[in-house]
Amino acid sequence: MDNWITRIAAALCTAGSTGLFWMFGVFIAVPWREGRMLALTKTELQVVGIPLVIGFAVAWGALHIFAISDRAANPKVYATIRWVVILIAIAAVIGGKAWTDARIA
Repeated sequence: MDNWITRIAAALCTAGSTGLFWMFGVFIAVPWREGRMLALTKTELQVVGIPLVIGFAVAWGALHIFAISDRAANPKVYATIRWVVILIAIAAVIGGKAWTDARIA
């Protein structure tokens, strides 16, 4: 039972990081489309950077929480969860960018 409680807490953290990565994708779409990724203003850099940095921190924390419940007892399950969290983060960025692109065009 304790493992399931820990996994649920880690899943909630993963959901939060997914939302942050989605927001990163939303905010990166316009500068990416205009080809000025290396010429962001300070405000744009903050708007883009904060979801990215905090998203990485929350995802890292979620992986540590998953490790508490699964790394020692089920190393293969933990490795699978780790890859799934990484793929979900990438998909969230792509989804956020696609969402913004669909509304700009």
